[in-house]
Amino acid sequence: MSERDEFDPADGADTDGTDTEGAETDETDPPETEESEVAAPAERAPEVVERGEELFYEEGGSKWVIVIGPVMLALTLALEIAGGGRIHWEVLTIFGVILIGFSIMQVIAARRHVSVRLTDCTLRQGTRVTDLDDIAKVYPENTGPEAQDWESAPALGELHAVPRRRKGVGVKLTNGRLAQAWARDVDRFRVELTEAHLAVKMGLPPKGMPPEGASSAGDA
Repeated sequence: MSERDEFDPADGADTDGTDTEGAETDETDPPETEESEVAAPAERAPEVVERGEELFYEEGGSKWVIVIGPVMLALTLALEIAGGGRIHWEVLTIFGVILIGFSIMQVIAARRHVSVRLTDCTLRQGTRVTDLDDIAKVYPENTGPEAQDWESAPALGELHAVPRRRKGVGVKLTNGRLAQAWARDVDRFRVELTEAHLAVKMGLPPKGMPPEGASSAGDA
């Protein structure tokens, strides 16, 4: 066998100019992602805290709703006594617990999600608080025959629509979104909200606080 017929695989790899180790190192490594390029998680916007002097408040749910249960229970008991038959204490007890418990939960939920509190700095609708600085415009009452755009806008707060037995007040937020503030006594609420919003836009201090420079002028 001639020398040409002898073939060493290792020699062949060297003779064709290909370096195995070099091939491994020449492979393109994935580019390292710089820390600045990594998408940072979206920061949660800080919650607005209620502050300022109270101008308007509706508790949302009346405690008198709880009285309905005992009243109905007393009427049922009176009917059974008047009938002269056996009084079903077990049924009346279960009925009373369910009815009173449901009334209590209804009042708690209403006071949490349907209450309104307006101060000279913030507006709370349910559990959500809106800074008056975030309101660009408060619309007047619609007295015309045509519906306004704000009348179909979602409600402020965690509820999508204006709660039952409440009426909306159109507002435009600083981000351009239309919404409806709401209250049961909507006429008084609209007046208080409009005046408080106007005072904030004019830079007037909250009620009970002297204007800037007043204290220094008084001391002089």
